[in-house]
Amino acid sequence: MKKRKRKKRYKHAVISKKKYYFYQIRWIDITGDSAHATAEEFDKFEACVMLTQAYVYKKTKKFLYTFSTYDTKEECFSDRNIFPIGCIIKMEKIPIS
Repeated sequence: MKKRKRKKRYKHAVISKKKYYFYQIRWIDITGDSAHATAEEFDKFEACVMLTQAYVYKKTKKFLYTFSTYDTKEECFSDRNIFPIGCIIKMEKIPIS
């Protein structure tokens, strides 16, 4: 007998009968510096690679909308962010352990 492959289950929240999946999002952020620098120092200057864990509210061609906190009694979201799609390096759904 073949073993049936178990479908992966992912961490999510259900708000007003809609599922919102939890992701780990790796993205590039600007880095700024107002100090004087040599050309050599400037050439070593890099953007920051950031890591965010949040629920995905929606994704469009241009933006990713996320939230981290929500009301359990009504459809109300907090800790919200909007990422330009071009800044996102990688998105991974978080599986249920």
